[in-house]
This record gives sequence, C-alpha cells and structure tokens, in this order.
Amino acid sequence: MNVGDKVPDLLGLDAEGKEVRLSQFPGKRVILYFYPKDNTPGCTAEACSMRDHLYELEQEGFAVVGVSVDSAASHQKFAAKHGLDFPLVSDEEHKLVEQMGVWGEKKMAGRTYMGTLRTTFIISPEGIVERIYGPKQIKTKTHAEQLLSDVAPKGHAESSSAE
Repeated sequence: MNVGDKVPDLLGLDAEGKEVRLSQFPGKRVILYFYPKDNTPGCTAEACSMRDHLYELEQEGFAVVGVSVDSAASHQKFAAKHGLDFPLVSDEEHKLVEQMGVWGEKKMAGRTYMGTLRTTFIISPEGIVERIYGPKQIKTKTHAEQLLSDVAPKGHAESSSAE
C-alpha cells in the first residue's frame, strides 16, 4: 500500500466481534496504526499515547483504529487494562496486515521471523492513503503528539511540536 492508494472499507472485526469499516467515520481522517503485539512495552506505550491524546486527535478531525494479529480476547484484555476507547481490530488471519503490506521479516536477538511491521497510515475521508509512517519513523511513547504536529491541519497544532 502506497500514498494515493485506496484502502478497503472493511478493516476487520474489533474486540467485540463487530465489523470496523472506514465508512463508520464519515468526514474523518483515520489514523490506522499497526502494532506487533498487545501488552508489550512499545505497543503499550504507543496505544497509551493514542489514548492520552484521543480528544485532541478527534478535535483535529481524526478517528483512531489500532490493528494487530492478536486475538479478540487479547484485545479485550489489552483495552480494559489500559483504558483504550478506540477500536482494536483483530487480524488473526493476517488479511489486513498482508493487504496493507505491513507483514514482513523482522529480526530480534539474532533470529529472523515474520511479524507485523509497526506502521501508521493516515487515511483521507475518501479512503485514500495520505501519509505512511514506517517502523523507523514511529516514536512509540509520543506517536500521537508526532501525528498531531505532522499531519493536523496547519494552524491548529503549532503548540504540539515541542518534544
């Protein structure tokens, strides 16, 4: 998936088994962020950053949707433990991660394996990819602030750029 590409409307099922579709967020830009695993340090920091700045993101016209290959049950526990009040899509069959091009080879502790590459897509209200943040660009602890300063409409987020 590249900038300018159309994203499928159906993203998958959330922790409660309900469909999550881009069309559920009319007029909103969607922050579709892919993360490797519930309850790991980096993924928890990223999710909590989104949670802590959800109101500001919504004020700037964004909706937030997280995606990992964890089960719906895992997402339910993760969301409850950390007070996450945005949809978490369970992509156990790897449909969306593969369609979006974020399932790939990773290396850790000298071993190579397949997994979700931490990636964030900013999607227009029309379902078009506007911007992509790759694994090396994402600062998990401050990702929401990063998004607010980079992609919020100019004139609304100047004060968010301090780090």
